Amino acid sequence: MSIYSYFRFMTTGFAISLLLSSQLPAEPVEAEILLQGGTIHDGSGDQPVVGDVAISQGRIIAVGKFEVASADLTIPCKGLVITPGFIDLHNHSDSVIVQDGTRSNMNYVLQGCTTIVTGNCGSGPIDVKAYYERINSAGAGTNVIQLLPQGSLRREVVGTSRRKATEDELESMCSLAETAMKQGAWGMSTGLIYVPSSYADIDELVAIATVVGEHGGIYASHIRGEGAGLLDSINEAMEIGQRAKLPVHISHFKSSGRDNWGLVRVAVDVINKARERGQVVTADQYPYRASSTSLGATLLPSKMRAGNRDAVIKRLDDPQTGKAMVDAIRTNLEKRDNGAAVRIARYNPRKDWVGKSLAQIASEEKKPSLDIALEIIRAGGAAIVNFSMDEDDVRFVMRVPWVATASDGRAYLPGADKPHPRSYGTFPRKLGYYAIKQGNLPLEQAVRSATGLPADILGMKDRGYVRVGQAADLAVFDPEGFIDLASFDDPHQYSEGVRYLLVNGRLAVYRGTATGALAGRALAKP
Repeated sequence: MSIYSYFRFMTTGFAISLLLSSQLPAEPVEAEILLQGGTIHDGSGDQPVVGDVAISQGRIIAVGKFEVASADLTIPCKGLVITPGFIDLHNHSDSVIVQDGTRSNMNYVLQGCTTIVTGNCGSGPIDVKAYYERINSAGAGTNVIQLLPQGSLRREVVGTSRRKATEDELESMCSLAETAMKQGAWGMSTGLIYVPSSYADIDELVAIATVVGEHGGIYASHIRGEGAGLLDSINEAMEIGQRAKLPVHISHFKSSGRDNWGLVRVAVDVINKARERGQVVTADQYPYRASSTSLGATLLPSKMRAGNRDAVIKRLDDPQTGKAMVDAIRTNLEKRDNGAAVRIARYNPRKDWVGKSLAQIASEEKKPSLDIALEIIRAGGAAIVNFSMDEDDVRFVMRVPWVATASDGRAYLPGADKPHPRSYGTFPRKLGYYAIKQGNLPLEQAVRSATGLPADILGMKDRGYVRVGQAADLAVFDPEGFIDLASFDDPHQYSEGVRYLLVNGRLAVYRGTATGALAGRALAKP
């Protein structure tokens, strides 16, 4: 260890000791739950310390070394890691988190998640009050935070037409945004490759984002392009943030397509320069080299996806527009190894195609990949997994200090489909595989990317850290056994290694087994 590293280690440890000593109670504590003797990563990214965490009435009441008058339940944590519960900044459980079969959010609970953020990519409910009431009426396995989805907002007011919003429509969208923010939304999201979110121009987005910013919200964006147009798309997002005067957050940060590998590194430099000028810009990432969306959004530009399925088929059948659409599909297939990089995740008309690539299906059916793609699009589309990223880029991005960890998945029950494994494995893959086993980044940074950093991005004051007064959302895991099991071939596998999980002070996982507690609630922005 160099003299500089030693000095940094010692001074950091001294700072942590001071912080912990400032959290020590004057009198012996009376705790409902005592986590005893664990290695505490507090969410700040600083070096961990060994100590105890006392919990009472859903809050952390002591951290470090302190006297205990009584504890209703003492949990030995020697050899285990204690962290804040993980906060998934990018989740798509909007509809399933309020359904009986999936409200427990078991696939995230067993990853160590205590809070998910919904309303992402411009999609989800815009009536935030009603959504929060539905969550709280029956509980959930995790807490839920909602972003105002701009795509759903535009659909509500303008519809799915590819046109500029009128002044009255824009005023109506701004009014609904005002209401959503007052009801507890934490910001606004866009999905600028999806219909109808993509039909909004920058002035429309700025107008709505200005309302969001006035209420302390963030602008989270699935940007217009993650391939060759990555830099232009990031600059657009940052311009929106500058003009609307609110923080900018780039969702599932990456550069897609073999021709664009490495471009994300240039994007990091662009964002770093903006941050140096004082702009608040952050991002999130899922730790996989494949993405997942619909086949249509992968192979067709958004302008060709306007309207409903019948409208798309009508344009396909038109001699003029159809040729351009087929050419676009053919070109995009060629960029994806003639369909070998695109795997079907869910497609009800032909369930035997699930888990196979377009190229594999084409070979079995003795048809061109183009014909298979057209057949699926005409039948209503399919969910797909797209192997489009460079592993070295993925590893590089996760080391960037302003990039949080987020899944882009949703609550699931095991089924016949083969979704992206990120819904089951994102957080243990980042911490257990990339940090602990691979050493790609320090564990304390990996923990921060899933806890304190997302809390700071959202502006949360009472979660994301192991500190006195914070809500008792805590994960306790075995560093030797914390790992994702879900794979692309067999995605419906729960992660292992979470020994205990507390959501609002209630045990959601006990000795490695989920309790079924529905202790999560909707968290409205103050």
